[in-house]
Amino acid sequence: MSISNEHIAMEDVYSSSGDKKEQAVWVRHAFKKYGTKKNPFVVLDDLNMTVPKGSIYGLLGASGCGKTTLLGCIIGRKKLNSGEIWVLGGRPGSRGSGVPGARIGYMPQELALYGEFTIRETLHYFGGIAGMPSKKTEERLNFLVKMLMLPMADKRVEDLSGGQQRRVSLASALLHEPELLILDEPTVGVDPLLRQIIWDHLVNITQSGSTTVIITTHYIDETRQAHLIGLMRGGYFLAEESPATLLTRFNTDSLEEVFLRLSLKQNLTKQHGNGIVNESADFEDMPNGGMPKGFGDTLTRTRERQYGSAPVDFNYSEKQIFDKFQFIPLIDKNHIRTLLWINVLWMIRNFAVVLFVLLLPLVQMSLFCTSIGHNPKGLTVAIVNHETQNAANCDSTLICNSTTLSCVYLDYLQKNDLNFVYYDTDNEATGSVLKGNTYASIVIKTNYTKALQARIDHWREAKSWDITASEIDVLRDTTSKDIATFLKLFMYESFQNFMSNYLQSCGFSPLVVALPIQWNTPVYGLRYPNFTDFVNPGMILTTIFFLAVALTAGAMIIQRNQGSIERALVIGVTPLELLITHIICQFVMMMIQLIIVLVWSFVIFKLSLNGSVLLVTLLSILTGFCGMCFGFAISCGVDSERTATYVAMGSFFPLVLLSGIVWPVEGMHYILQLCSFLLPLTKATESMRSILQRGWGITSEVVYMGFISIAVWAIIFLLFSIVLLKFKKG
Repeated sequence: MSISNEHIAMEDVYSSSGDKKEQAVWVRHAFKKYGTKKNPFVVLDDLNMTVPKGSIYGLLGASGCGKTTLLGCIIGRKKLNSGEIWVLGGRPGSRGSGVPGARIGYMPQELALYGEFTIRETLHYFGGIAGMPSKKTEERLNFLVKMLMLPMADKRVEDLSGGQQRRVSLASALLHEPELLILDEPTVGVDPLLRQIIWDHLVNITQSGSTTVIITTHYIDETRQAHLIGLMRGGYFLAEESPATLLTRFNTDSLEEVFLRLSLKQNLTKQHGNGIVNESADFEDMPNGGMPKGFGDTLTRTRERQYGSAPVDFNYSEKQIFDKFQFIPLIDKNHIRTLLWINVLWMIRNFAVVLFVLLLPLVQMSLFCTSIGHNPKGLTVAIVNHETQNAANCDSTLICNSTTLSCVYLDYLQKNDLNFVYYDTDNEATGSVLKGNTYASIVIKTNYTKALQARIDHWREAKSWDITASEIDVLRDTTSKDIATFLKLFMYESFQNFMSNYLQSCGFSPLVVALPIQWNTPVYGLRYPNFTDFVNPGMILTTIFFLAVALTAGAMIIQRNQGSIERALVIGVTPLELLITHIICQFVMMMIQLIIVLVWSFVIFKLSLNGSVLLVTLLSILTGFCGMCFGFAISCGVDSERTATYVAMGSFFPLVLLSGIVWPVEGMHYILQLCSFLLPLTKATESMRSILQRGWGITSEVVYMGFISIAVWAIIFLLFSIVLLKFKKG
């Protein structure tokens, strides 16, 4: 079917083509390149384009010719290196232009839909962003489902066939009846009958002149029904005319034949030193004598500009009006409400994942509190007691005239939950340590009791034999530093208690053998500090921080890879709105995780809490928020979930090891100490430790510096995310 052009007076269009504000799309001297200055890859090369309002414009060209880049510039998602673009009377991206915005309907080549949502939910999502009332959205939904022959509206997109999914994507672009409809390959995978229905609808909505359509397609002859077509190759147009005019000029009934002949002539002109198809080279031998009057300026004629030259200037007052407040972000409540709804809906649809994420801190804190900081139990120790020969004859009764003090000491030592394995010889005991069967061997000599008693009675004139015989020989495996240290501590404390009680049984003061050091009650902390309380402040903050990172690091990447973020931005959603809605949803999740962590730490496991619960909560919230911002920065800065995982995991150990969480900062190399103070969790951990164990308040410098440090880092990550969201896509 070929459409009538009676409603478009082409002569009027041509004569007014110079007025950029009167055209739907007006492009002049567009230049876009990628790569380096020395090795540029030119995508658009001095391209001109004019799309009259109320027309259907067919944009044709092979893959890689620059069509998608050109469309990206038109919808305001890419920027030219030089040149000028006006869309619907304004410059894309400028304040008040409405582009990107609801004036645009965009169907990209990729699907760009949420697979887990139904057709109805998908269209209500795009309708909400466009500001449509629910009733109007439902009316349009019913119409489009019927017209595009879609299945039931409550069927999920992921359960549809490829062709049906493309039709849902088309329906999303048509839904809000935009002024400019940009369709990238809308009829791929569509049967001929439905393709004709789609074209009839496009013709119908352009009849009034209020809607303009730009369509790309692989089916070149399909664009016979367009009012204008632009044949694009190598970054610029070979021709921009009505299909009928081109067919008449080339005396053929196939647009593919027209494209082929223009491409061959383009190659011919390149061989003659001119890289474009110009009027004198291509149309002097054509019927009707060339292009209609007034429309010739829409073709690229000469390549006079060099790569990277200055953009075409335009009226300064217009530039000033559009740019003055261009980068001040505005927030649309419809966008916020719709984005929040879609995020909550995603959580409901992925409830198992959400539940796992919420319960993960419970598992982590349980593992930490039950596995870290406790004294080791059940350590196996080899014993050789030459004084008694074997354990069966060992009398551990403590009296002053005892003849088996070795048994008494071993009894005290075994109260530390050690497992004794008795051996007959020193070599057997040593061999058990060498084989890794025991952690240490303890050898007590034959006359241990007599020698020890003589050493006590004649401490001023003790004989060397008594000193040697009263010594206990210990051989340890120190490959596990903590176990070796605990064994040493157990032996020291057990011997101290044993000797104190023995002297007391003999009528002496136990203080005689006590170290002459008086350990007073600690100013802060426990009399017998444990590693759990030392690590706990950092563990709480690390858990909250990295759980927040895990929540957000892949959030935008998933949506961006699906194309849903790009599509939302084209309809008018701003990066700030995207960030705000993600922060709100993830903040709620983070608060639930925070409550679980704090309750599990202080209520269930009774860890030290000597300060303000409010300060602990506020610092934890700030840390979680900082983790969210770090996660957003990662997701905005990388392009794949795998890379985001690498960055998040790669940052975990440096933060844990260098932030004073598991080891004091003072024990590090001085260069690492300088690096440590720049990390987000270092000051926050010191602050949390001072609140929990010292009971300090916000007036303490250590405490408030932790709050300031984590807040500054959150702002840095947040600003970084906003900048990347705004500028990364070009």
